Amino acid sequence: MKKLILCAICAICGFTTANAQKFGHVNIQEIMQAMPEYSKAESEIKALTEQYQADLKGMQDEFNKKLEDYQKNAETLPENIKQRREQELGDMQQKIQQSYQDNQQALQKASAEKMQAISAKVLDAIKAVGQEGSYIYILQVTALDVAPYISTTLSTDVTAAVKTKLGLK
Repeated sequence: MKKLILCAICAICGFTTANAQKFGHVNIQEIMQAMPEYSKAESEIKALTEQYQADLKGMQDEFNKKLEDYQKNAETLPENIKQRREQELGDMQQKIQQSYQDNQQALQKASAEKMQAISAKVLDAIKAVGQEGSYIYILQVTALDVAPYISTTLSTDVTAAVKTKLGLK
């Protein structure tokens, strides 16, 4: 589909020579990893993850303590107290599972929000480099590249230019 669209655009525009066209490629992952905002976002996500893990560990430890106490005394407890403690343990286990799910969702949301702002900044820099350099296309090059093939000899690597535009080394 992408090839078809590319061919149609080229045909409509009437490009006749490859020398008149400027194509670029960029490694967005390399750029993002060089950004201080990326390192800061990773640190914040890591701290949030550790906080959630500590909270869950505290809940799990409390559950294990109550379970152990229940198991030691189950045979001597009256039936109504036994049922109450079983219900309490079940509720605690559900709360732990719900907290885990809520934490995972919160981590995903926080990560998406932080990375979205960084991605937008990188995209704006790529667009600016593309406009300044009169590029027709700037494609992303990564280890798992989506494009079937990018000729790095016929295409200009604009990664350094985008880093410069962002004030990175």
